This record gives sequence, structure tokens and C-alpha cells, in this order.
Amino acid sequence: MDTLSYKTVSANKKTVNKEWVVLDAEGQSLGRLSSIAAKFIRGKYKPDYTPHVDCGDNVIVINAEKINLTGKKWDAKEYIRHTGYPGGQRSLTASELFGKDPVRLIEKSVKGMLPKNKLGSALFKNLKVYVGSEHEQEAQKPKHINLNELV
Repeated sequence: MDTLSYKTVSANKKTVNKEWVVLDAEGQSLGRLSSIAAKFIRGKYKPDYTPHVDCGDNVIVINAEKINLTGKKWDAKEYIRHTGYPGGQRSLTASELFGKDPVRLIEKSVKGMLPKNKLGSALFKNLKVYVGSEHEQEAQKPKHINLNELV
């Protein structure tokens, strides 16, 4: 028969091509950087994206201390947690969290954009965030991505 037949290709652990990419946070907005990082971690830009498989790339974010928040978010944005005891609700503003550890600000933002299940926990391990422009993954030969050219 002379008809075209197409198969839906579904990726799995063995057929996934994982790469390493570097994103520079210098001068970038937190939300925009985090959404791009989450897309790379999830693999949504790849043609063989499969929702239930870890088919994304490993992402390295450098210069975490140079991230920007627009408007009054440094003082108005709150990160709330609970100790588990009665009256144990604690909160930090974005500037307080950034003062303690700038890496946690980016990690919390990206983690919130990943699925809330076992796959999301596994995907979060593909994110590495560093203060400064040096990172420990030079041996993987990561590809630098210019965020200003992405749409």
C-alpha cells in the first residue's frame, strides 16, 4: 500500500538525549529566568517531549546574586513556611531570603514551576544554581544560552 504511516514517538529513559546548558542570571528578571529554566529542565522545547518522562536538559544558572525583581517585590513578596507547631507560621520577604542565600530565591521560583509529584522532584535535581560566574560542571561542556535572544 502506498500510504504514509506516521508513528507517535514517545521518549523513554534510554532514548532521551540530555544536554547541559548555562543560563546567566545577570540583569534578568526572576520570573522570566525561572520560566525559561523550567522549560529547559522539563524538555518542552524538544520535538520528542514526553510529559511523563525526564527528557529535559540539565540547567546551570550562574550569577544568582545579580537577579532582578521588578516593582516593590523585594519588600512585598513573601515566602511563607510552617514549622508544624501551632502558631508556627514563619515568613521571609524576598530581600531577606536573598540576603541569606541568593541561590534559594531562584531554586524556589523554578521548583514552583515544575510538576508537584515524583517526576517534579526528579526534575528539580537537574538544576544547579551558583553565585558568581564559576561553576563545577565544566567537564560536561555546557552550552551557553543567551536569554535575550530567546522569545
